[in-house]
Amino acid sequence: MSISKIQEKLTVLWAILKWLLLAILVGILAGTASAFFLFSLEWATATRLANPWLLAGLPLAGGMVGWVYWRFGKQVEAGNNLLIDEINDPQKIIPLRMAPLVLGGTVVSHLFGASVGREGTAVQMGGALADQLTRLFRLKNGDRRLLLVAGISAGFASVFGTPLAGAIFGFEVLAIGRMRVDAIWPCLVAAVVADQIGILWGVQHTHYLMGAIPAISVWVLGAVLLAGAIFGVVARSFANATHLLAAGMKKIIHYPPLRPFVGGLVIALVAWLLGAERYLGLGIPTIVESFQHPMAHYDFAAKFAFTVASLGSGFKGGEVTPLFYIGATLGNVLAPFLNLDFAFLAGLGFVAVFAGAANTPIASTLMAMEMFGAEIGVYAALACVVSYLFSGHTGIYRSQRIVHGKYRAAPDGIKLSELAAYRDSKK
Repeated sequence: MSISKIQEKLTVLWAILKWLLLAILVGILAGTASAFFLFSLEWATATRLANPWLLAGLPLAGGMVGWVYWRFGKQVEAGNNLLIDEINDPQKIIPLRMAPLVLGGTVVSHLFGASVGREGTAVQMGGALADQLTRLFRLKNGDRRLLLVAGISAGFASVFGTPLAGAIFGFEVLAIGRMRVDAIWPCLVAAVVADQIGILWGVQHTHYLMGAIPAISVWVLGAVLLAGAIFGVVARSFANATHLLAAGMKKIIHYPPLRPFVGGLVIALVAWLLGAERYLGLGIPTIVESFQHPMAHYDFAAKFAFTVASLGSGFKGGEVTPLFYIGATLGNVLAPFLNLDFAFLAGLGFVAVFAGAANTPIASTLMAMEMFGAEIGVYAALACVVSYLFSGHTGIYRSQRIVHGKYRAAPDGIKLSELAAYRDSKK
């Protein structure tokens, strides 16, 4: 064997070992942070349900979180979008303060009843903690990018207990039409380690029982495709409504802490007047119900409205679990019209609305298989891909780049947030 071939093999071996060790560190950090976060979230949810009067404090809680971010967190307020920007265009190491700020802000939001999720918190903690290793090991921009992607994967995997979906999510979410395959190894290791670390800390994830999967037939395939299109339209509407409300609030209310105060006041009043507390918080019990029996036809719309109001006004958390709620309850309602079992379509809606809103059909398909079994794979892939196509060039993460448009040409590398202005300039 020539010396050059030996050197090449040693280089490959060194890269594998280096990223194995770095990804393990990222997984330990993210898994531990997510475990602490999930336990804190359980406490906050249980406390709120045991003390319904806490809902009255939602405006003050929102104002307080808004003030803390305005005073100390301006550099990290962009959240997941900051991580995506730093991966695509590295500038400076993400401040460690992102982790405690988003952790505290999310727990407070849930304690007082905002309708927000948890993935954003776990992903931001994973990314922020991972980026601290950049300075410790003096990594260059290329390695730093992979480290941040691994942090995203680790955070996502540990908060949902889906290591395969988490591994793919980390590099699928960065851009539409391009996946960073060079990140597969660190993302996979970090996701698996983070998930196992969470389990070692005692984290228990919710299990959803789908039941029998229908045999493939023309009718079932057609129904799944139609449902996927509906899920995509709802995903697109959710993303657009959230961004529109956030932009409107910024235009009308110039003092940042006042936005979540006003939003919290409206949410609390509506929830109290209508008796709509079931649409606050994560709503996991309702998601479980959607797999067990028919649901009210307005559940998905109500959760949609409360979540848009919460996120659009500035409460911290995430979008994914509310999207699971919206998708599962919507699928449950659609099932009778499509002559399908409500648990089966609830499961597809669970992942497909998220796939359309986050532009991550592959990660969403793997999540369905990890949660509901491999037999759902074909149907989940169809529903998620169709939802992804019907959601258009929009999404919950405005910093996503478009490398290859879904069905319409766009400038290479343009952000979703910049696309509307670009199109207007071409009219």
